[in-house]
Amino acid sequence: MAGSTVISNAENVRAQHPSAALCCAAKYMDLDQRGKVMAEYIWIDAVGGVRSKTRTLSKPVTSVDELPEWNFDGSSTGQAPGDNSDVYIRPVAFFPDPFRKGDNILVLCETWDSDGTPNKFNHRHEAARLMETHASEEFWFGLEQEYTLLDTDGWPYGWPKGGFPGAQGPYYCGVGTGKVYCRDIVEAHYKACLYAGIAISGINAEVMPAQWEFQVGPCQGIELGDQLWMARFLLHRVAEEFGVRISFHPKPIPGDWNGAGLHSNVSTKSMREEGGMKVIESAMKKLEARHFEHIAVYGEGNEERLTGRHETGSIDKFSYGVADRGGSIRIPRQVAKDGKGYFEDRSPASNADPYQITGIIVETLCGGV
Repeated sequence: MAGSTVISNAENVRAQHPSAALCCAAKYMDLDQRGKVMAEYIWIDAVGGVRSKTRTLSKPVTSVDELPEWNFDGSSTGQAPGDNSDVYIRPVAFFPDPFRKGDNILVLCETWDSDGTPNKFNHRHEAARLMETHASEEFWFGLEQEYTLLDTDGWPYGWPKGGFPGAQGPYYCGVGTGKVYCRDIVEAHYKACLYAGIAISGINAEVMPAQWEFQVGPCQGIELGDQLWMARFLLHRVAEEFGVRISFHPKPIPGDWNGAGLHSNVSTKSMREEGGMKVIESAMKKLEARHFEHIAVYGEGNEERLTGRHETGSIDKFSYGVADRGGSIRIPRQVAKDGKGYFEDRSPASNADPYQITGIIVETLCGGV
């Protein structure tokens, strides 16, 4: 009877605290790998999620060119039919692995079909082509990723079950019990990103309780999309160890609560030079002309968020202004004062693909090709 009680208690601890199981596994993490390297291949699936699997390499890697192409069953990820299910994953970047450490790595991949064409969900390929075509513009991007932490039942973490916390106000950049939730996960993710070499530039608690934001950038060209996707993978992976779910839904809770966006800061070489404000103003006209084309790739469910309320512009109308958080585009007050710098596109939803965002911005401002 005593033995069964111990087992039952252990199972309860594991169920309530998934990280406890990791303590049991920790003693294996420092075992000698005998010169071999564990490479976790990561790719983007059909619904904007991340998938991964691991292979063994014979030695440490110093260049992405040393990494072999691999494949996966695309019929199980919604990326290929069952009768032609092989989808190939081609490494494009790799990062130090903060979980396995040592020489082990995380490998970001593009997805390709067997006929040698990019998979339909491979948005990186076209974005990279556009960046290369317009490399002389020296695009810098910085993206602000908002997200919501959910309990296993899908309700925001720390909220009363089936109920609501106090009204918004004390939570944004809040400190203290009852004002912020899951800071341990946020801090762990921050550290994991720094270890992996991600250009994470900061974090903060957001307006809705259990909602946070991290920022990546500035990065040049396609590197921003690569780093943001890897940061998303790390966030899911860290939260997994705490038994918490991550939601990138742009409006996770209906009603009088802020949604979640992926505010995108954009700067070109000419915007950063003297007279750059005129270049920014010219960009506003180009963005207005293609507003609805941008909205089409700025994330699913964005119409629930872009209502003109809760610090958003209207999905049906393009607008911009200096220091205006209710517009489609915000030009920072310091930029207006300096007469050069960057602008912030506030329209993208938190679940948007950064490759599609940065790609269409380059296409719109530079005329495609």
